[in-house]
Amino acid sequence: MPELHRVLRCTHGFVNTQTCDESSDSSSAVPKTELGSGTLIVSGGDGPSRTKDVNMAPKRRHLLALLMVLGLVTAAACSSDDGGGVSSGFKIGLVTDTGKVDDKSFNQSAWEGAKDGAQQIAGATTDYIETEESKDYANNIQLFIDDGAKVIVTVGFGLGEATIEAAKANPDVMFIGVDQFQGEEISNLAGLVFPEAKSGFLAGALAGMLTQTDIVGAVLGTDLVPPVVFFKEGWENGARYTNPNVQTISTYHPGGLDVAFGDPEWGATTARQALDQGADIIFGAGGATGNGALIEVAGEPGALCVGVDWDQWNTLPEAHPCLVTSAMKNIVKGVSDLLVAAANGSMAGGNFIGDVDIAPFHDFDDMVTDEMRSTIEDIRKGLADGSINPMPG
Repeated sequence: MPELHRVLRCTHGFVNTQTCDESSDSSSAVPKTELGSGTLIVSGGDGPSRTKDVNMAPKRRHLLALLMVLGLVTAAACSSDDGGGVSSGFKIGLVTDTGKVDDKSFNQSAWEGAKDGAQQIAGATTDYIETEESKDYANNIQLFIDDGAKVIVTVGFGLGEATIEAAKANPDVMFIGVDQFQGEEISNLAGLVFPEAKSGFLAGALAGMLTQTDIVGAVLGTDLVPPVVFFKEGWENGARYTNPNVQTISTYHPGGLDVAFGDPEWGATTARQALDQGADIIFGAGGATGNGALIEVAGEPGALCVGVDWDQWNTLPEAHPCLVTSAMKNIVKGVSDLLVAAANGSMAGGNFIGDVDIAPFHDFDDMVTDEMRSTIEDIRKGLADGSINPMPG
């Protein structure tokens, strides 16, 4: 019965890691808690959130499912005698776009930024909710508002409208919208946006110089998301800048926001089609969908691939055989800096432009010649001073 009571308490709202850990050892796993339809939350505890994310043991998950069917979870959880909540310090909540927080790309980089920012704020805790369906955006944000979050980070273009509505309705809560351009200034909402076309252009320029077949490809998330379009346009224009003879094969995922960034099988199939058409360098830009493309390319001898959002060499080892670089957005630093500003009262509303670049070449360092490096540096300077337009016309 004590074990049963412990499981029930851990299913109520935000998890208290001191109550729900397998033991008092700080290395214990943090249980995941189901919160309504398709949402998931992991508590960061009383200090900076842990990176460890471990599912409940199968036996316990089955027990919880049975209890939910019997209608017992809510009643038992509410009977907790110690509140079962996290500490009342500076709470930071992060709501992902559709997809997982450990997608090794976009969502994960924002989560790393949230944890980094929390480490610089005394008494801060961090939690996240994974969004499985776009209809849950507003509800997931509201869960953090109800729990007393001081700052809520929403990740992705798709959450833009829900974030604006929540910010207007809750002026005492600070919001950071990643990839959400703000058309009007709201004092408690900062849009963290990036010139994706520039990093795409740099990556494409490198691809134009490295390709042996004069064919490069891109496997992309949905074109409903402007940053994905900017990446693609920059990639193609950069390849043409250094190689006027290059052909490009770029394919957007045909699905909506709920599926376009979480479909590695489609990504792999689409990458294979591009390889079969002669492409020897492929850009994967679409969360788990893009990761599927990179992993497929890694199995093709002699082919190269390019990651996205951050240096995927550090997060997707399966792509090491082909990963020559990544088109990066410094989401980690952007989120971290804005969180610190929110905590010290210096964050203002409006848009904040984050840094972009391409990642190091790692195992392919010898492949990139001095002449190529010089060209990339000239392009980098041209993009900075405006003499090169990554999206002409």
